[in-house]
Amino acid sequence: MSEQSELDYRIERDSMGERQIPAAAYYGIQTLRATENFPISGLKPLPTYLDACLLIKKATALANGELGCIPPELSQAIADAADEILNGALRDQFVVDVYQAGAGTSHHMNVNEVLANRALELLGDVKGNYQRISPNDTVNYGQSTNDVIPTAIRIGGLLALQHSLYPALNKAIAALEAKAVEFQDIVKSGRTHLQDAVPVRLGESFRAWAYILTEHRTRIETAGKELTVLGIGGSAAGTGLNTHPKYRAQVVKILSELINIPLTPTPHLMAAMQSMAPFVSVSGSLRNLATDCLKISHDLRLMDSGPKTGLKEIQLPPVQPGSSIMPGKYNPVMAEMTSMVCFQVMGYDSAIALAAQGGQLELNVMMPLIAYNLIHSIEILGHAIGALSEFCLQGITCDRSRCEQYAEGSLALVTALNPHIGYLNAAAVAKESLETGKSLRQIVLERGLMTSEQLAEVLDLQKMSALPN
Repeated sequence: MSEQSELDYRIERDSMGERQIPAAAYYGIQTLRATENFPISGLKPLPTYLDACLLIKKATALANGELGCIPPELSQAIADAADEILNGALRDQFVVDVYQAGAGTSHHMNVNEVLANRALELLGDVKGNYQRISPNDTVNYGQSTNDVIPTAIRIGGLLALQHSLYPALNKAIAALEAKAVEFQDIVKSGRTHLQDAVPVRLGESFRAWAYILTEHRTRIETAGKELTVLGIGGSAAGTGLNTHPKYRAQVVKILSELINIPLTPTPHLMAAMQSMAPFVSVSGSLRNLATDCLKISHDLRLMDSGPKTGLKEIQLPPVQPGSSIMPGKYNPVMAEMTSMVCFQVMGYDSAIALAAQGGQLELNVMMPLIAYNLIHSIEILGHAIGALSEFCLQGITCDRSRCEQYAEGSLALVTALNPHIGYLNAAAVAKESLETGKSLRQIVLERGLMTSEQLAEVLDLQKMSALPN
């Protein structure tokens, strides 16, 4: 081996032997083995998930230091290293593929090794001196992949909900409510089965969407509460082996302070390790939201269809050219993007459900898949809804005359005549109107079924489209 190559590498050992680790790397031998074993997708841990793992490691280091389980100077060095990475340093050192060893052991050791080596440097030592700070014996003191990873999914999910999805939902609800007020007096034709139906207020269509999203936010918040119950301290199998009696409560307390969300220890550590039900519950609520976001995005596209051969009741803001060949064409790209994200969230939910039943006995080993899919679902759905609000919902305009033209011309107006001329007469009027092109009003008057004053009262579109109090 040349002198230069000796300077470029350090030697690390594990239970399987020795390996050369690049001298500049903060990860260690177990991470290296994982990168060789799992060249699967090129996908690396989501930043929010990594943050959750680092927050847990900071909390456990501080707790173990306070309880005398590891020396205070080592505890503080690990916490300081975690803070550096949380603030943006060394993010390129977390290199294990999303599809990896069951339960997430490879990613977990990647975190332990990077923290150990950076903590060593903060103490004036060299990377790889694991006699002083060990990834397993110091950074991971009192912990196991089996309780850290399900806790990290919970923390990561809570962070994603707080930072991505809830703000986006609030923004979308506000945008829809504003349009509801703006369009409240505009009457349009309702449509059921994609056929003409009785008139409705355009504003109420937007208000209905705002209400739908508000209800989904409540459902997700309810499901999200399950993530606040933590199984940290369960160690390898939920028995708490090798942990201080006060460790579990102390870690949960510190974590609560770090993320500013009330957290509680689970009443049963083994259950928290085995069951993925909280993640399935949150994912299901996301899928539920995605189904309605998908419907809303499709409605927006239909109402904006045209400009000459579609409905064109509303105009979605044009944000980019829509065709590489047709000049002047603009597409409803924000609604299209939203639909694709919703499809992806639905797919992730199916994978989470399958992974959740894929565990055996004391552990579910499919957690890396659940971690990526759940947190990614929350974040992309939040980002999509936020972008839809900013670049689409807030700038929607309407064509009042077109809306009113459709409402006036709808054969479904005959529904309002039923109590006055009877169903069969009303059906005959509608049929003649369709065949001759005459208006409903004209035919009713010609047949002497009602007076013009009565028709004006019954076919008042504003009254017909008003919601009951």
